[in-house]
Amino acid sequence: MSSVTSEQGSAHAPQSLAALSLGALGIVYGDIGTSPLYAFRESLNHVGASPAHVLGIISLVFWSLLLVVVFKYLTFILRADNDGEGGVLALLALARVQGRSTSAHSGVLLWCGLAGAALLLADGMITPAVSVLSAVEGLEVAAPGVRPLVLPIAIAILIALFAVQKGGTGRIGALFGPAVLVWFLSIAAVSLPWIARQPAVLAGLDPRHGVELLLEGHEGFTVLGSVVLCVTGGEALYADLGHFGARPIRIAWYIVVFPALLISYLGQGAYVLSHPAQPLGNIFFELVPESLLYPMIAIATMATVVAAQALISGVYSLTQQAIQLGYLPRMTVIHTSGDMVGRIFVPSVNTLLMVSCIALVIGFRSSSALAAAYGIAVTGTMAVTSLLFFAAMRRRWGALVTGLLVASFLALDLSFLVANLGKLAHGGWFPVLMSALFVAIATSWQAGAEAVRLHMSTLIVPLTDFFAALDAHPVVRVPGIAVFLARDDQGAPPTLAHYLRHSRALHERVLLLTMKTERTPRVAEAERITVVELSHGFIRVEARYGFMESPSVDCVLDACGEHGVPGVPADATVFVGHSSVQTTGSSSLSHWRKTLFATMNRNAQPAALYYGLAPEQVVEIGVRLEI
Repeated sequence: MSSVTSEQGSAHAPQSLAALSLGALGIVYGDIGTSPLYAFRESLNHVGASPAHVLGIISLVFWSLLLVVVFKYLTFILRADNDGEGGVLALLALARVQGRSTSAHSGVLLWCGLAGAALLLADGMITPAVSVLSAVEGLEVAAPGVRPLVLPIAIAILIALFAVQKGGTGRIGALFGPAVLVWFLSIAAVSLPWIARQPAVLAGLDPRHGVELLLEGHEGFTVLGSVVLCVTGGEALYADLGHFGARPIRIAWYIVVFPALLISYLGQGAYVLSHPAQPLGNIFFELVPESLLYPMIAIATMATVVAAQALISGVYSLTQQAIQLGYLPRMTVIHTSGDMVGRIFVPSVNTLLMVSCIALVIGFRSSSALAAAYGIAVTGTMAVTSLLFFAAMRRRWGALVTGLLVASFLALDLSFLVANLGKLAHGGWFPVLMSALFVAIATSWQAGAEAVRLHMSTLIVPLTDFFAALDAHPVVRVPGIAVFLARDDQGAPPTLAHYLRHSRALHERVLLLTMKTERTPRVAEAERITVVELSHGFIRVEARYGFMESPSVDCVLDACGEHGVPGVPADATVFVGHSSVQTTGSSSLSHWRKTLFATMNRNAQPAALYYGLAPEQVVEIGVRLEI
């Protein structure tokens, strides 16, 4: 069952609230925590560094943090959890359960959800690149002569970061909270002296300064395209809900993150007010005392690695959800921890992210240029989350109340999004292109899988007819048990019919196993397996998994004994169908979608490996399909 109000799942009970809050500080807020490295600088570069502009940007940053992070995400969005899990795909699954069942409505929700997931994937490509590059650029302030080494150093850090992923992130994860805590304390400490020298910067908290800047005209409004960089971690905050629960996330924000961010932005504003004639440079590192510059660069690099790691892990999780929900083909998913089910490694995605990040660093060459691409991904995902929130919560809170609330969200989201549209030609095209590719892949896979399902349904023989044929034409029954994976529970799978046609024999016991994915993150063990005894030695078993879980045939077979099924030996033969898809069928799919699906189907991880089966216990039976 889905829940929309739980504050903290039972999975977090063994850990103390303080430990969860420290963990949330590292994983949840790594992204938004590193935004002071570039957000204020980019905003000033857009409109200039006059005192009025400095106060206006401080005002816009402060109220953006309040309205987007505090009002939207911490107060409301975190309440829309899917059985304790957050994130755009979890919200999509919840919205499709809570919303109307019309195909048009379902189609709109699907496109919104996939667009949000695609933008979050693009965010996962951009964040490591822009975060690490912005930290390493501090070397240009400390030693201008090392400028040619900035890109090679950033690339080396990224390569090292992605190289350690296959070994698991447990050791890195243990340092997340303390590392980011040191970062937040450091950025506050170096900023407070500047605020003391220029207390006039505190006037920037007055919303009138922000309004005056917005009313200056086109440039005043489009500055929002850079100001939004200060709230880049909002979506990651929601996506990590399932790891910690809402309460630790809120505690970390109010006690550490929000005060430190505000002090840092005020400190940068105070520094600019104290140097009115100085050309704008790397403001964040320029306010650091010279004796502390190298330590601060090291701390910043450490914090940006944490921010990058959090997004990388988030993309792995997003990929697993998409596979389980049927939006992506099967891929190799490796669990890197025996006691933390959420720690996974997806080799193909890791390679894609590494290549993309390195290409972005080489192509854009500076964090300022990358920031242009960043805004589109962030604002687009924020807008999609608002729309899905309405679909998920309108029945619980009422359409009017939820509509008014979401209208206020969209007023913010769309303002930021429109302000970023001018950056499409200057880097904003990248997340749009990546998102379009992801949506094309996801929709083609889903449509192709549906075409295959329809084709396979014509090959399924009703069990009553199958048993009648066995009675009319008896076959040899050999000792033992055979397991046939079935796509659904409606009849005899085509693999069984093919096997019987060619071998003219059956095992004494035949287990028809169907693995199903539900639109909830997890399924309780008591509800996982359903067993139905059939005639002729057949047994129907249905195993249900959530989209955050990894299905395992061996685990299901081991558990069958608890449901009245005689023990299934470890060496039981499992028969798995292998579909060879041809594009010459009569389905309504366009040719390019058929070709894309067939290509992905050929390269998808075999079902046997995906379900954790050893090669020696599997027999694959080929089926040729036309779509």
